[in-house]
Amino acid sequence: RLLYIRFVAKSGDAMGMNMLSKATEFSLRRLLDVFPDMEILSLSGNFCTDKKPAAVNWVEGRGKSVVAEAIVPAHIVKTVLKTSTSALVDLNTSKNLIGSSMAGSIGGFNAHAANIITAIYIATGQDAA
Repeated sequence: RLLYIRFVAKSGDAMGMNMLSKATEFSLRRLLDVFPDMEILSLSGNFCTDKKPAAVNWVEGRGKSVVAEAIVPAHIVKTVLKTSTSALVDLNTSKNLIGSSMAGSIGGFNAHAANIITAIYIATGQDAA
């Protein structure tokens, strides 16, 4: 029988993986005191999904979450981005919803948000940094 435990900690602005590994190891050693017949196979059972796309991160979250919103007037979309708002909506549906679904995308059906924001900044003459 196997038990996978997902340890969660608050580490401020740091990712904190090294600290979390040390704390997890300490916790597992403490569990051995209580359950001496328990065998630790590995500190990580890959349920941490460190640097790997996984549905558990989409559901439970991992790291920081950021929400960004921008209102780009239709005349800017037309003159600067050389398209229309309805074409952008159609593209979003075809690409990010249907295309991502067909590909079995993990983590939601979206585009790479940071690239979208950067592209809008550059297209509208803003500082991308």
